[in-house]
Amino acid sequence: MRTADELPAPGGLLLRPWQPDDAPAVLRAFAPEEMARQTARPVTTTAEALEWIAAREGERAAGSGYAWAVVREGVAVGSVAVAAVNHVHGTGWVSYWTTGTARGTGVAAAGVRALARWAFGGLGLHRLELGHRTNNPASCAVAVRAGFAAEGIEREKLRYGDARYDVERHARLATDDVNGG
Repeated sequence: MRTADELPAPGGLLLRPWQPDDAPAVLRAFAPEEMARQTARPVTTTAEALEWIAAREGERAAGSGYAWAVVREGVAVGSVAVAAVNHVHGTGWVSYWTTGTARGTGVAAAGVRALARWAFGGLGLHRLELGHRTNNPASCAVAVRAGFAAEGIEREKLRYGDARYDVERHARLATDDVNGG
C-alpha cells in the first residue's frame, strides 16, 4: 500500500489531504440544507469543520479511508474520498462533493478519476463502488464521467427525515478501461 501527499488531477486540479486551513471550504460545502442533511454530524461552526477534518485525518491514519481536498488555485473546492477500504476483498466506497462555486465545472469527475487511479494503483484495490439518490442526476453524471458503470437500484436505501430514497449503485473495476485521463 502506497499513500501519497498530493495527487495531480486533470484541469490543473490537485488532490491533497485536508488541512485545518480548509475549514472555511468545509463550512461553505455543508451550509446548504441538501448537504447538511447528508452528514452524520452538523458542520455549522469552525470548530465542527475542524472536527470533520480531524476525522478524515483519523481515517487516513487508521487506513480505513482516504479523503482528499480537491484544490484549484490553492483553494479547496471539493472533496473526493475512498472509505470502507477492505483489503481482503480489495474494495472501497467512493464519495464526492463540491462547494457551490465549483458545481458543474467538472471538478468532482476529475477528482474521482484521479482518486480511482490512485486507489487501484497506490492502495491496490480492485473494485470501487458509489451510490447516489436516483433524484440526483448531477451526481449520476459525475459517476458516469468518472467511468463508473451503473449496476442497479437499491430501493429505499436512504432516509432523510421522513422521506426514503432509492439509490443507484455504480462501480468501477481496476480492469476497466475507462477515462484514461
